[in-house]
Amino acid sequence: MKKFLAVLIVLLIAGCVGFFLGWAQLGVPSGSYGVMRSKTHGLDEKLIREGDFRWVWYKLIPTNVTIQVFTLDQIERPFSFQGSLPSGDVYAAFSGFDAAFSYEMSGTFSFNIRADSLLSLVSERNLAGQEDLIAYEAGLASDIEAFIRSQLEVISADEGVIASILSSGRSPVLDSAIAGAFPQIENLACRIPAAVFPDFVLYRQTRLIYEDFFAKQREYLSAGLDTDAGKQLDSRFRFDELARYGELLTKYPILLQYLALESGAVGNP
Repeated sequence: MKKFLAVLIVLLIAGCVGFFLGWAQLGVPSGSYGVMRSKTHGLDEKLIREGDFRWVWYKLIPTNVTIQVFTLDQIERPFSFQGSLPSGDVYAAFSGFDAAFSYEMSGTFSFNIRADSLLSLVSERNLAGQEDLIAYEAGLASDIEAFIRSQLEVISADEGVIASILSSGRSPVLDSAIAGAFPQIENLACRIPAAVFPDFVLYRQTRLIYEDFFAKQREYLSAGLDTDAGKQLDSRFRFDELARYGELLTKYPILLQYLALESGAVGNP
């Protein structure tokens, strides 16, 4: 009986040890994610998540498995942007008004790396741990900031978008563009609480006056060029005609005598 109990206890202890050694979540803190690699199976295709129980038999093999732990913290970064409406400097200089068709915007954006993106990031970018992830997040934040600047330059003349920014400090159009360009992020929040824009009515009126002025100038120049071209064409035809006469008289000099006689005949009826 004692021997049986001893064997049972040994089996229970071995089972508990085996359970814990094969438990995938062991060593992955709450709120973090694990990526498992093994010498026998390579990169595991399933992310280790909190609340998702997994037991992996090949984790029992000594030194066979390593688990990289990642924490997906929220990244937040400020930005500011200055620019001018399309051809705004040209229109302002043309009008002579004391108006600069420029704008200023400043705000912040925040995001998280999607957990589902971790496996591909580890595989494609060879992330070895949290420090590598932090470096990647910093580079990604810089890319997003540059993208926001480019998008703000594009939508700066869209009065509907500008009205949304001025009223709510946000732009669904901008949010959608960022999410589409960076599918590896989630929980995106882009806020633009401070924004100053020029008078769009004055900008439109100045642009129309500018376009009308240069349209009339083109018409005037075109008419002048047509007149000059006509004069040049007449001169060219007259020159060609004289050249033909010269060539003919050179070839047949007797024609000079004939023309002289004809001229005398006309002068003395």
